[in-house]
Amino acid sequence: MIRKVWAGGLAAALAACATVPDTPSYPEARPYAVTANAASEVDAALARAAASGKRVLLVMGANWCHDSTALAGWLATPRFAALTAARYDVVYVDVGVPQTGKGRNLEIARRFGLDSVPGTPALLVLTAEGKLINRDTAATWRNAASRSEEAIFAELAALADTPAP
Repeated sequence: MIRKVWAGGLAAALAACATVPDTPSYPEARPYAVTANAASEVDAALARAAASGKRVLLVMGANWCHDSTALAGWLATPRFAALTAARYDVVYVDVGVPQTGKGRNLEIARRFGLDSVPGTPALLVLTAEGKLINRDTAATWRNAASRSEEAIFAELAALADTPAP
């Protein structure tokens, strides 16, 4: 009897696993490259933003992180690409694994007033002068893979128009 119950439970568990989709419900991209000087890439984005009147969308993440690749995937879609092309200069910075003490480029976040990067990704919206627009929400993007396309788009559109502090 116990074997039948155990076998039935195992069959139910396997059936549940079989219904999990092979692909995530969000697009993915892996643009986080380990570069020689990420700070100079950020400086270049700030200079381009000053010339264009845009803001800098500084995405601090890692290719190993599903939330980072989900956010990057959304940003690569035509809808988001149109928004970012019109309103932002986007720069991706690889931060390694900051939550385990193996982070890199964390001084970039500190430069703009974000004391820590407790997880990935962090999303900083900067004026061309380097003022952080979204201090309260910059480190809250660790759940980007579970956010809806609409919620992400609405927040990025609103941050593009948020007055500088």
